[in-house]
Amino acid sequence: MTQPVAASEGVAPSGPAGSRHAFVTLVTNANYTMGATALARSIRLTGTKADIVVLHTRGVDGQALTPLAEFGCRLIATDLLPLSDAFNERHARKNIHSAAPFTKGRKPDFHSPLDNFCKLRLWQLVEYERCIFIDADALVLKNIDRYFGYPEFSAAPNVYESLADFHRLNSGVFVATPSQQTFDAMLARLDMPDAFWPRTDQTFLQDFFPEWHGLPVTMNMLQYVWLTMPALWDWSSISVLHYQYEKPWEKDHPKAERLRPLINLWHAFFSGKAIPHIADLPNPSLPSPE
Repeated sequence: MTQPVAASEGVAPSGPAGSRHAFVTLVTNANYTMGATALARSIRLTGTKADIVVLHTRGVDGQALTPLAEFGCRLIATDLLPLSDAFNERHARKNIHSAAPFTKGRKPDFHSPLDNFCKLRLWQLVEYERCIFIDADALVLKNIDRYFGYPEFSAAPNVYESLADFHRLNSGVFVATPSQQTFDAMLARLDMPDAFWPRTDQTFLQDFFPEWHGLPVTMNMLQYVWLTMPALWDWSSISVLHYQYEKPWEKDHPKAERLRPLINLWHAFFSGKAIPHIADLPNPSLPSPE
């Protein structure tokens, strides 16, 4: 059992750590607590002994976090980062979406780009030797504990359209080593004069860790691969399924019918009912050769 440590400034844990490793996610509103509930269930079903940590901003209602107690999650209240007013203005939703519009998919109305930077609070969790961060809009489909042995900073490429995507990382899943020194260095780099990170934490982390280590694409399989690169999809190989852009719990999901098998899978994990054997699921149909 890991010994409890004093809470770092800006983070307030609900209790002590119970392992030297942790899966960490971030919840910034009630919508993402739904995602975190499905994610936590999926992690627990892998049989891991690692902690599940939910960083949550103080704007999240306590009742919305109640379902996470079923999975023994360690809740950590998290302040927004101490950033300048000019930085916050540059990275407000309207300015991010205007300067760097999302042209491939739609971000939901509850998406707040500034909240993404709270992921960096993970580096303050120095009671853990290694953490795997997973976005709350994801599911873990098999045991991935071995990736706690991967070095900092490990992430999968941002592949969902073509092979050209392999040069960019996706920060929806990454392996990191908590360190207050690293966190302080991040804050110093993040809010430099006129700094602008068009994809928020993702752009920043690729800049901060230019020699990032690659995780397999199956450790962060983006849902659009189902539509755009179906030959890459193999259920038996996928470790983490990430619902980037539209979320599977949205009522007005514009791609719901095209992504129906993935949406149904998320709802099975969310409800805990009729969760299928993943390897038995049919892969997407391939286009007919001309």
